[in-house]
Amino acid sequence: MRLVVRDYEILQELDRWRFCLSRHIKFFGGFGSQSACDRRLRLLREAGYIDRKRILYGVPSAYFLTYKGKALLGVSKRLDKIKVEQITHDIAVLDTVIYFMLSQKITLSAILSEKQLHGLDGFGFRRHRPDFVFRRGEKSYCVEVELSPKTKGKLEENLKQNFDEYDFQRWIVPNSQIKITEVLQQNSDMFPNIEIIKLEEVEDYVRSYGKSES
Repeated sequence: MRLVVRDYEILQELDRWRFCLSRHIKFFGGFGSQSACDRRLRLLREAGYIDRKRILYGVPSAYFLTYKGKALLGVSKRLDKIKVEQITHDIAVLDTVIYFMLSQKITLSAILSEKQLHGLDGFGFRRHRPDFVFRRGEKSYCVEVELSPKTKGKLEENLKQNFDEYDFQRWIVPNSQIKITEVLQQNSDMFPNIEIIKLEEVEDYVRSYGKSES
């Protein structure tokens, strides 16, 4: 197949997020319809640059780079692991990326993923990094998607690090995780750059946008 600029962009997004669902690729690639997106993904699969796999029952297939796709981009040839226990979180992160791109009017070029941030850290001690960060004007934002409980000490440690390194920190938390919300609220006076956004709000916003585009 003849690769075009958008194909490279799709491959680059698969690399930095480790995987995407087809609906995420539709948005990132600027496709006019899901069917057009799926046709292009099929061609990329047939050419051997990407593959797809159903990781968890009830969740759409995940698209990811093959060895050939990684070689084309000149990135590490090691295939990314898609963890079953992490896939719901990672999908929520991708939905949140779209939410902020739409609501904050930012582009993909303004965003760095957790994987990219660890890459910038280099080898050595692996420190905590947010799920993604972005810049809007002169201000820096970090985004944390928390779907399962962490110890209060760990949450407060991450809050302090984010406070020291970014102008704003946005925490995406589902309604069911009351304890996480309580810890965040308890620390809001000490770390006033915190804002809590409900995951359900993010999902509804992205879903409504998808319906308007179909």
